[in-house]
Amino acid sequence: MTSDLPPLREVIERYDLAAKKSLGQHFLLDLNITRKVARAGAVNADDTVLEIGPGPGGLTRALLETGARVIAIERDRRCIEALGDIAGAFPDRLRIVEADALKITTPELVAGAAPVKIVANLPYNISTELLIRWLKAGPELWSRMALMFQREVADRILAAPGSKTYGRLSVIAQATASPSRGFDLPARAFTPPPKVTSSVVVFEPATEPFEFTANLEKITQAAF
Repeated sequence: MTSDLPPLREVIERYDLAAKKSLGQHFLLDLNITRKVARAGAVNADDTVLEIGPGPGGLTRALLETGARVIAIERDRRCIEALGDIAGAFPDRLRIVEADALKITTPELVAGAAPVKIVANLPYNISTELLIRWLKAGPELWSRMALMFQREVADRILAAPGSKTYGRLSVIAQATASPSRGFDLPARAFTPPPKVTSSVVVFEPATEPFEFTANLEKITQAAF
């Protein structure tokens, strides 16, 4: 149980988990906030959740509290032992995968559990690339996503046609899913604080299925 685990700041100190700029790390340590992210993902005990970049495990704890099973992909080896402590507190419900999220095949990783829910405080330097991959995979991979982005990226995802921020990401996201803004988070909510405001964007499958083709990528690249 979460109550059996030490405070996250103590975990960071114990395992020397100072955030690395090169990995785009900004940790969420406030369980009230991480629980809000989990609620945005509508996570419940019947779900398998994919999380990218769990770090010391703040959001991971909140996801596991719901009763869900979690597959956590973490590139930073320093975090693996800390996540192992969480796995011990939630037996058989946390699978830790030490890997670069850009170098794995997500459908194979979640085979047998898909569609999953994807809930993550994404490393901002890879967030757009991951999102496009998941949108391309579509509802066969995921049933709902709640993802943290820089607010300017969230604005592009949600932009209306004709607006200054409307572009390639807007077209792809809105053609393949129904995105909406969950909530914004100020920089001070993170450790260390980023230089930008962040936004959680919620994605549900599009009401009219859209087949993501190579043509969509080519057309949007040419248009924008």
